[in-house]
Amino acid sequence: MAAETQLSDTQRELTKAEQDVDQVRQRAARNQKLLDSGSVGSAKDLTNLQHEVGSLAKRQSDLEDVVLEIMERVESGQTRVSEMTARRDEAERSVKEAEERRDTSYGSIDAEVEKITRDREILAEAIPADLMKLYIRLRTQNAGIGAARLFQRRCEGCRVELSITDLGAVRAAAADEVVRCENCGRILVRTSESGL
Repeated sequence: MAAETQLSDTQRELTKAEQDVDQVRQRAARNQKLLDSGSVGSAKDLTNLQHEVGSLAKRQSDLEDVVLEIMERVESGQTRVSEMTARRDEAERSVKEAEERRDTSYGSIDAEVEKITRDREILAEAIPADLMKLYIRLRTQNAGIGAARLFQRRCEGCRVELSITDLGAVRAAAADEVVRCENCGRILVRTSESGL
């Protein structure tokens, strides 16, 4: 926007400078026409008119130099506006593509959440009510995590390694018995990687 405003100001400046050159050119043409017509009577008027024609030629040359300098600034401004417009368009395109990817990802995430919720509901029906009640209570107390995997003798809920005594108790427990972490109280999920 700033570049476009600057370009617009420079173009107005160019228009004004071209008008100034045109006025000088018209006046010089009028004076030259008077000289050529021979209608100037006195030598003094003729000398003054010739002097003015020379001054106008110098003024015209100076003004044309100004016009050229302003034209260069206009061209530079147009190039800058074009470059910035291209960069803006590229940024807008990138944002649009990112939004499309985001929306696609949201759709995938929503679908996955829906599927996991359905699968969880099916699994939850198979879990005894008292165990589900314990899990929900633990989940509420422990920032949304009621059960944690026992991995290499460490509770992944609280990240504390079980003591030898606690590991012995977990080893001795039946496969279907609910065991809990002595540190955080979460239900421990035993796997082949538990380190028992």
